[in-house]
Amino acid sequence: MKIETLTVGAFQENCYLVSDEQTRRAVLIDPGAEGERLVAAVHAAGVELNAIWLTHAHVDHVGGIAAVKRALDVPVLMHPAGAPLYEGAVEHALFFGIPIEEPPPVDAPLAEGQILDVGTLAFEVMEAPGHAPGHVVIHGHGVAFVGDCLFAGSIGRTDLPFSNGAQLASSLAKIATLPSDTVVYPGHGPATTIGRERESNPFLNGAARIPGAA
Repeated sequence: MKIETLTVGAFQENCYLVSDEQTRRAVLIDPGAEGERLVAAVHAAGVELNAIWLTHAHVDHVGGIAAVKRALDVPVLMHPAGAPLYEGAVEHALFFGIPIEEPPPVDAPLAEGQILDVGTLAFEVMEAPGHAPGHVVIHGHGVAFVGDCLFAGSIGRTDLPFSNGAQLASSLAKIATLPSDTVVYPGHGPATTIGRERESNPFLNGAARIPGAA
């Protein structure tokens, strides 16, 4: 497995190009902006893109989908609960003064326990709402793509529309059960591990309260 981190857009969001080195098949996770650059990265990697997987539908994670879909025509997979955010992405982007192209319709849903294949690789979907409705974590092969649930030393915001602190607390408890050596690839910032975050992240070790949680 090869993982290429492509940090894009005004929000410096991490899009991940995940490829199976045996079959040269790949997926893009959270193409948030600079769609043409992401398409170029796919071509440069010499892989066949099979799908776009979304951890959640905030504007900084969906702004590059239209360009990727137009160039490579692959299915977009997202949890159905994220539909209100996805359908309002253009309006939300304008609120931040960052116009985006309207993302195309979602092609297939994601759900708890679903297995996602790319080449010989298989990843499992974990529902992890709280930062956003329909937020998921995609994990397997010793890695976890956590979107904006968990960051190195911090967690996702709970003061955004449709966010829920109590749900995020429950989601983080689930994420923390992954093996300690699981490498965490977040939506922003550097990679970390589950073990490191259990020990040092104040929101996981009990030193700080998750905003909005009971």
